[in-house]
Amino acid sequence: MNDLFVGSEVGQLRQVIVHRPGTELLRLTPETKEDLLFDDLLWVRRAQEEHDQFSAALESAGVEVLHLDALLRETLAVPEAKDFILDHTFDERLHGPAAAPLLRQVASELDDAALAELVIGGLTKRELLELTDEPRSIVLHSMAADDLVVAPLPNHLFARDASCWVYDGVAVNSMQKPARMREAVTYEATYRWHPRFAEVPFHRWADGLTDAQATVEGGDVLVIGNGAVLIGMSERTTPQGVERIAKRLFASGSADRVVALDLPKARSFMHLDTVMTMVDERSFIEYAGLGDLASYTITPRSGTGGSPQEVELNIADHDPGHAHRAIAEALGLHGLRILTAEQDLHSAAREQWDDGCNALAVAPGAVITYDRTPTSNAFLRESGVEVIEVPGGELGRGRGGPRCMSCPTLRDPVS
Repeated sequence: MNDLFVGSEVGQLRQVIVHRPGTELLRLTPETKEDLLFDDLLWVRRAQEEHDQFSAALESAGVEVLHLDALLRETLAVPEAKDFILDHTFDERLHGPAAAPLLRQVASELDDAALAELVIGGLTKRELLELTDEPRSIVLHSMAADDLVVAPLPNHLFARDASCWVYDGVAVNSMQKPARMREAVTYEATYRWHPRFAEVPFHRWADGLTDAQATVEGGDVLVIGNGAVLIGMSERTTPQGVERIAKRLFASGSADRVVALDLPKARSFMHLDTVMTMVDERSFIEYAGLGDLASYTITPRSGTGGSPQEVELNIADHDPGHAHRAIAEALGLHGLRILTAEQDLHSAAREQWDDGCNALAVAPGAVITYDRTPTSNAFLRESGVEVIEVPGGELGRGRGGPRCMSCPTLRDPVS
C-alpha cells in the first residue's frame, strides 16, 4: 500500500490531519462571523480543550495525528514553499499595488512560526504597524486600526473540506465561498514541499488554484470502497466539479464508479457528511429528514487509464428513492443498513444541526461523535456500533463534527 492511501470510510484509520483552533477564531466578531461562515462566536479556550480531547481520542484509537499548523511551519522552511505562500497571500488586486510589495517584504522577514500564524490567523492593521511604518497606501490608510489586512482562515478547523484523500491521490479543492478559497494554498504548499508528502508519489484529483467554478468540498466526498466514491452535490459542490474529479479518478484507474447524490441546497445540508456518514462496511447513519434524493452513477464509458481528456463518462440517473440501491450496487452489496433513530421532527432536526450524523469511523463499527447528540449516539450503540464520545459544546457551534475536523491521509481498505 502507498504511504498515502485512503481506501475506505471505515477501515482502520492510521493517519489524519487536524487543525487545533487558534488566533483565527479570535477574529470572529458579531460583525465578521457571517462573512467567515460561522453562526456563532466560539469560546476559543474551551474549543481548544475540546479539540485536544478529540486528538487524544484519535491517538487512543491508534491514529497518528498531524497538526496543520506544525506542517505549515515545517513547510515554510523550504524556500520555494515560502515564496509560494507569500505570492498567494499578498496580491496587489487585494492589497493594492502600493501596499502589496511592502506587506510581502514584512512577512518574508518573519520566522517560520510567526509567518504560519499570520497565514492562518490573519493580520490587522494595528499588528502590521507594530512591524513596520505605515506605507503610503490608500488601501491601508482607509483602514481602521483593527481592520484585517490579511483575512484569517477559521474554517481550517474543518480540515476535511479543502483537502480530501481518495484512494491513491488527493483533491486540493476549489472552495465555493470566498472566505475559504485561500485554504487551498496551505494544503497545496504542504503537499508539494513538506518532506512527509513531497517524497511520496500520489495522484491529484482537484486543483484548488485553477478549478474555479468546478467546486468540490471534502465534506461531500465519501470513499466508500470497492473502487467507488460517493459525492454529494450540495450548496458547496457542483455537478461540474463532480464530473471533473470522476474523469481524473477514472483516468488513473483509481476508481471505476462515482455515485452522485443531489442534495438540497441549504445551509443545514451544507455537505453530505452533515446528513449521512458510513459507520461500518454496509451501514450508514442518516438524517430522518433527508428524504428521497435523485442520484446519478458515473462510470467510464470505455474502461480506465489514459489521460482525463481521453476519458468519456457514462452517466445513469436513478429515480428518487433509489439512491440507496445505487450505493449498494457500487459496493457490490445486496442492500445497505440505514441507521436512523426514531424521534420527532424537532428532535431530529436539532440532532442533525448538532452533527449527529457526522460520525468519524476509526475502524469498522467504531466511531467518534460529539457528546451533544445523545439520541443518535444511543441508537448507534443499540445497533452494535462502538461510540467514542468527545465534547462538542464549543466545537459544535462551528457547525462541523468529528468527520469535518479530520483529513485522513492513511486508512485501510475493507473487503
